[in-house]
Amino acid sequence: MNVVLTEDVIHLPQVDESLFDAIAENIAHQGYSIHPNALPTDLLNQLHQHVHSMSDGNFKRAGIGREDNLMLNQFVRKDEVCWINGESLAGKAWLAWADELQHYLNRHLFLGLFSFESHFAHYSPGDFYKTHKDAFKGESNRILSLVVYLNPDWTKEDQGELVIYQDDTRDELVRVTPSFGTIVLFLSEDFPHEVLPATRDRYSIAGWFRVNGSGINRVDPPR
Repeated sequence: MNVVLTEDVIHLPQVDESLFDAIAENIAHQGYSIHPNALPTDLLNQLHQHVHSMSDGNFKRAGIGREDNLMLNQFVRKDEVCWINGESLAGKAWLAWADELQHYLNRHLFLGLFSFESHFAHYSPGDFYKTHKDAFKGESNRILSLVVYLNPDWTKEDQGELVIYQDDTRDELVRVTPSFGTIVLFLSEDFPHEVLPATRDRYSIAGWFRVNGSGINRVDPPR
């Protein structure tokens, strides 16, 4: 799937059915899916250029929780984030691609995914995010986590791997090098994971597909 960007229009050619099918198959049978160098090249390059064109002021220190429960804890995480709201062409293209994936997964896995939220993440050398889950059973509407890496020419010596654990026993399941264009997805409630420190600046996009958590006194999504 190639994303063609013009001055004010985003054209989305036919979906990469083979990639989306592989993602759906993996999620259904093992709960996670990893695809090196898989994001469409045009979209990947646009996102990479955009994240490096932003000023440092666009990034804010990441916290734990959200809204009124947000708190900073540098013993747990030290990255900085910038939420993607679709104001840029790169952001619009990314959200459009994620929307295509959301619809595909809903059709094939019946997940009931309702919305998607994501941010750019920047880890300076030495930054980390200790072991955590993106959602807790019965307490969150995050269903599926998505990560894409924006780091050209990354080597194992640069470190900064994503480590996904099997379950709460913390048995290591897989270790992912944050190479350019690698896509990682996993069920948000099921897999503890952490980001190890790197020796150079490390950029990624983290996102979450959600179900509708609206209630009497709450409209979802909250942002």
